[in-house]
Amino acid sequence: MSLKIEFVQLATAPGANVSALCRQYGIKRQTGHKWIKRFKESGYDGLEERSRRPSHTPLAAGEDIVVAIVDAREAHPTWGPHKLRVVLSRRFGALTPSESTIARVLKRFDKVRRRKHRPPVSVVTQAPSVDVKEPNDVWTVDYKGWWRARNGDRCEPLTVRDAFSRFILATEVLSGTNRVDARTVFARLFKRYGVPKAIQCDNGSPFIASNARAGISKLSAWWISLGIKVIRSRPAHPQDNGGHERMHRDMASEIQVMPSGDRASQQRACSKWRQEFNHVRPHDAISDKTPSEVYKRSSRIARQHKAVYLSHWLVRKVNRVGQVKIANEHYFVSTSLTGYQVGLQPTDALHWRAYFYDIDLGLIEVVPDELPETVMLRASEVAIVPTCSNASSVPARSKRAPATPRLTRSARASQRQLHKARTHKRTHSQASLRD
Repeated sequence: MSLKIEFVQLATAPGANVSALCRQYGIKRQTGHKWIKRFKESGYDGLEERSRRPSHTPLAAGEDIVVAIVDAREAHPTWGPHKLRVVLSRRFGALTPSESTIARVLKRFDKVRRRKHRPPVSVVTQAPSVDVKEPNDVWTVDYKGWWRARNGDRCEPLTVRDAFSRFILATEVLSGTNRVDARTVFARLFKRYGVPKAIQCDNGSPFIASNARAGISKLSAWWISLGIKVIRSRPAHPQDNGGHERMHRDMASEIQVMPSGDRASQQRACSKWRQEFNHVRPHDAISDKTPSEVYKRSSRIARQHKAVYLSHWLVRKVNRVGQVKIANEHYFVSTSLTGYQVGLQPTDALHWRAYFYDIDLGLIEVVPDELPETVMLRASEVAIVPTCSNASSVPARSKRAPATPRLTRSARASQRQLHKARTHKRTHSQASLRD
């Protein structure tokens, strides 16, 4: 307070240099002129500290409304701001606060249930290594950012491109990122152009399921079963698929800026643009040739390859809920692999390593007292065989493994009694997969 008084006394003196005084006292000129104005209006009383609280808060709710919001939430813990606002409007009418205000009140009084953040199970941390030497070595795929046609239809093109020749194989205008639609498009492409050796994609749906083991989705599981290698880009790194993103930029500047009347007419526009891109437009990267002059159809046909695993592994079919059966107990693997066979490599008496073709899915941890003695013996005595780098290098099973001998009736009765005795000590849960 004494510094304010000293400042205004010097600043109001005849011939005072206010700017120099502000620099001397370490304050802004706006602050100095504000103090001088208040001193002239109210004298020394105007130099008293004033509340910084806003004089008007239109978004603030009255005390009775706040209490009503909290009471309504406590009476209906699962109701959101929208339902609470409808109920409160019957009581307060035009004074009912907005949904955002209700949400803010609930958050202030800790009435919002915070969802636990589930980190992705499968994450790519390194840039993919892509070796392209000829057409159909790698196809790149992505969804172009959606836009609206003039009638309001959502247009979200699924684009597929050959990385070597830059030949665009598809620009299918879809209504969304639906797995069924995407599979239909790829089935048509495989029939027309053959099957590539690899497909590069980002981590979005429906290509990748980041919360599934190895990131395998139902679409990518189908690709793998056809002998296609799936190459994943890093999350939030569009430069990993830079050529495809560059093509999307051309689409944005030549198609998206002039939307058509509806989705059907937008598809015709995209098809016309693709025709010009492939057959007319020269490309510097391929010596000013057109992509159609470089691209050749793949000789590989779309045929599902049977997964082949080592003879001492267990081979199990994944059921409709994503589980496999080991010694009469079900263990979860992935719903993306429903209907496919996985190989289970015994590592020790408590763990089995799961594989889908040559892809490591992680460990299955089993409950030891639930395994028959013969299965535990098989898991503990088997030698650990190094994993092959690809499915083709895995030797075929020469003959079916001998059937596991059945336990005697007394042995089965003893196992049931032991199991019942232990259930009250621990919760019977299915073993979880972990890396």
